[in-house]
Amino acid sequence: MRKNKQIRIISGEFGGRLIDTPDNSATQPMGDRERMAIFNRLRDEIAGKKVADVFAGSGALGLEALSLGASEVVFVEKDPKAIQCIKQNLQKLGLSAKIQKKLDESCDLIFMDPPYDNPQYELCTEYAKHLNSGGYLVLSHPAKPEPPVFDGLELASDKKYAAAHIKIYYKN
Repeated sequence: MRKNKQIRIISGEFGGRLIDTPDNSATQPMGDRERMAIFNRLRDEIAGKKVADVFAGSGALGLEALSLGASEVVFVEKDPKAIQCIKQNLQKLGLSAKIQKKLDESCDLIFMDPPYDNPQYELCTEYAKHLNSGGYLVLSHPAKPEPPVFDGLELASDKKYAAAHIKIYYKN
């Protein structure tokens, strides 16, 4: 049995604290460099906002948002091992948040980090509709297949980090 890998929260109230990743091979957490780039770019857009961490895995993106002052985070995850991991990470940090199997409410910031072997772009397109005006959507995706064009969203940033492509969209 593989031992849970730990990753570090990068900044904010919980900066430096270690969280666990799910004990399975289906979930691969986003690297520190990619998370740091995202949160450096969006740091001023998080405090007081409602955030969704879709395809949450360990919950690292949502936990980072909570660390930076997000008012609420909804973790969207289907895998039972990942859900258990998110619950343990929340407990470790003394936090509470909703964990759902699908996103059914609007948010100011949506993180989507789908599995690269099955990016589920149809579901990403559906969840993008839950972004509030003035909000940001962050999509981590593989090089192929290309992600969809999200109606009503403007591409604000597009960066490549090794195998990861990180796109940040803005909704007017």
